[in-house]
Amino acid sequence: MAKSSATKDAQALFHSLRSAYAATPTNLKIIDLYVIFAISTALIQVVYMAIVGSFPFNSFLSGVLSCIGTAVLAVCLRIQVNKENKEFKVSFLGI
Repeated sequence: MAKSSATKDAQALFHSLRSAYAATPTNLKIIDLYVIFAISTALIQVVYMAIVGSFPFNSFLSGVLSCIGTAVLAVCLRIQVNKENKEFKVSFLGI
């Protein structure tokens, strides 16, 4: 009985998240895709290092950290571009 309740709750949660994300503007969805791409590239590099080895460790480290840094900067961009975010105010030169 508990499994069916948990399954129904998970399905309701997934449905509510999906319907809320459908209302997201297109430019934010594009930024989300870019973040997913950057994180997946970092994961592919980690899996490759686990399979092949980490001989040039500096190259591995720079590749993964640049992917993670790019994803963090894209998330910051998403926060700034989001119209619903009332707390973040962009002001250039006091305008």
